[in-house]
Order: sequence, then C-alpha cells, then structure tokens
Amino acid sequence: MDIMAQIEEQIKSNPILLYMKGSPKLPQCGFSSRAAQVMMACGEKFAYVDILQNPEIRASLPQYANWPTFPQLWVNGELVGGSDILMEMYESGELQKLVKAAVAEVTQEDEKPAE
Repeated sequence: MDIMAQIEEQIKSNPILLYMKGSPKLPQCGFSSRAAQVMMACGEKFAYVDILQNPEIRASLPQYANWPTFPQLWVNGELVGGSDILMEMYESGELQKLVKAAVAEVTQEDEKPAE
C-alpha cells in the first residue's frame, strides 16, 4: 500500500487519531507529551501512531495534512491541530465536546441493525 493511502486509511478507520512522537505512556517529546495528556484527560479512547517507529509516515504526513509539525490530532477525518491548539481547545472545553461527539457517533454506528 502506498504511504499516502496508508495514512488516509488510518485517518478514516480511527475516529480519534493522534500522530505523535512516542506513545501516550512514553512520549518522546514535550509537545507529544502534552497532546497525549490532554487527550487522556478527555476520558475517551483514542488511537495513536508513533511517527518515530514509522519514518515514512513521519516524512509524508506533513504533505498529506498540509501541516508541518507533530503531534497532529485527527477527529472524524479532520485535522484538529497540534499541541498548542489542543491545549487551547481543552481549556475552553471545546476539545472534550469534539472528542465525546466523535465517540458518540461511533457508538451509534455500532448500534445500527444489520442489513
């Protein structure tokens, strides 16, 4: 699979996805650490990709996203932003609403009857 297609697939298949350096439990930079802490404080599960373990994604995601830095939070296929934006949104309560809405949407989809 081509790397851009892989990124697109990751973003589509995870309602809440954080591209970061390291993992939420072992972040490898201050910005990724802050972003992961803010996401964990929202109280919902989220997926993450460690870009240090995925150099192709690290090289290609800035082009895909048109956003040069990491971490990057994606919710429902939309780029939300990096750690500064996440901090501001968390402090205003916006991030929690966005995250809860994304999780609620997935839960509703799970509860749809089979066709």
